[in-house]
Amino acid sequence: MKTLFAGIALFGTIALASAQTITFDKTTFDYGVIKPNSDGHRFFNITNTGEKPLIISNVKASCGCTTPEFSQDPIAPGKTAKIKVGYATANAGPFNKMIEVFSNDPVNSRSVIYIKGDVNANAPEPKPLTPEELKAKAKADKKAAKAAKKVAATN
Repeated sequence: MKTLFAGIALFGTIALASAQTITFDKTTFDYGVIKPNSDGHRFFNITNTGEKPLIISNVKASCGCTTPEFSQDPIAPGKTAKIKVGYATANAGPFNKMIEVFSNDPVNSRSVIYIKGDVNANAPEPKPLTPEELKAKAKADKKAAKAAKKVAATN
């Protein structure tokens, strides 16, 4: 009987070890001090460090001033995807918002990421983006918009 339980425990450990695993490049994005009505969009990178496809099923913000965009396309093992998070920078003052990420990761089916910062009229002017940064931003925005359309179509 002990051998049976040991075998079941070992099999369960192996099954979890080979499952899909969600890993974030960072769990908090600090906007710093920004001007009102400035660009409130930021990106979190997600990597599937497991051995099976990872699926982000939902992303929920803690309030209406924060808008997440994501794709429900499976993330292959070793591959990376992005969650685009927008904050309504018309709201002056400090902020600290929670975003819940739901996936098929058997250990972390609910992960939490945060954005924080301070919207202040006296913030320094942001530095202009280089042509390379503008191109990368346009590409990321286009990809995020495409992913958001897929999510909207399935809901």
